Amino acid sequence: MKINWKRKLSSRKFWAAVAGFIMPVLLAFGVSDSVATQVAAVIMSGGSVIAYILGEGMVDAGRNGEDQN
Repeated sequence: MKINWKRKLSSRKFWAAVAGFIMPVLLAFGVSDSVATQVAAVIMSGGSVIAYILGEGMVDAGRNGEDQN
């Protein structure tokens, strides 16, 4: 089974799952709540940027395919 990384990395659910996994791990290692919250915020912000870039890239690729027909 091949993983479609473009689709996976552009998924908000994926980034929420990553943040949902990292937060308890940080707390289990004794990191303060405020630091764990900041890390989660950075993960979600980065995920949003990555999702936007990949999504726009796919839209642009689709437009280029239409222009050639």
